[in-house]
Amino acid sequence: MAHAGTLEIRQLSKQYRVKGSTLPVLDNISLSIRPGEFISIVGSSGCGKSTLLRLVIGLENEYQGEILLDGKRIVGTSLERGIVFQEHRLFPWLTVAQNVSLGLLNAGLPEAAKARSVQEHIELVGLKGFESAYPYQLSGGMSQRVAIARALVNRPEVLLLDEPFGALDALTRNHLQQELQRIWEQEGITAILVTHDVDEAVYLGDRVVIMEPRPGRIKRIVDVDLPRPRDRGSFAFAGIKDDVLAEFSDQPPARLVQPAPPSGFADWQFSW
Repeated sequence: MAHAGTLEIRQLSKQYRVKGSTLPVLDNISLSIRPGEFISIVGSSGCGKSTLLRLVIGLENEYQGEILLDGKRIVGTSLERGIVFQEHRLFPWLTVAQNVSLGLLNAGLPEAAKARSVQEHIELVGLKGFESAYPYQLSGGMSQRVAIARALVNRPEVLLLDEPFGALDALTRNHLQQELQRIWEQEGITAILVTHDVDEAVYLGDRVVIMEPRPGRIKRIVDVDLPRPRDRGSFAFAGIKDDVLAEFSDQPPARLVQPAPPSGFADWQFSW
């Protein structure tokens, strides 16, 4: 099992230079993420969700504030942080096993240990028997499983997910959400998911971070105090989902009324 990282984001701001002008993208973002916590981040397009992930993964280093992993400032990319994008980004000329093994290129492990870790993670994502398959032989959902295995194979402390199921059909997406929850629980790592899907955010997250755009700020954080696995059809799930959705509407949230339990037969009145 991987070590779960503690992530601290302190007063983070980010700007880009566009045609000689400064374009603020993130403004004063502060967020503490506990070891092993699953954080969902939602917000409309342009609120800086993906930019935030790029900064955490280390793809960009020009920003104000601090991003700390286990108390140390993040500088550049590292095996401590894995990422899965919306596109699986598999190399079409490599097999499943070879694509997954790319996550271990800089791991410094003996070849036997690398092969063992690759096999373990292919099995973890439910693709045993597909080790020699090529990407063109896989469905979209299977390809994303390979991408998840590649991100986890070096046992990172933090897994970052940028709309990983956004291009999939609804049935496949729901199934992979369940699988992702299983994998996260089994690996015991810290996870951060960026998504437009509020249902997905509530289903997977311990907390849902709601961002507002231009520049991106944290508007509100909603706790999801529901047991796992979560029942999407429950009153409690619907209440939290509607609470989050209300943050994107100009209308006040509809008031959900808990249905009354059916009365006993003795309370019924009959007219013959």
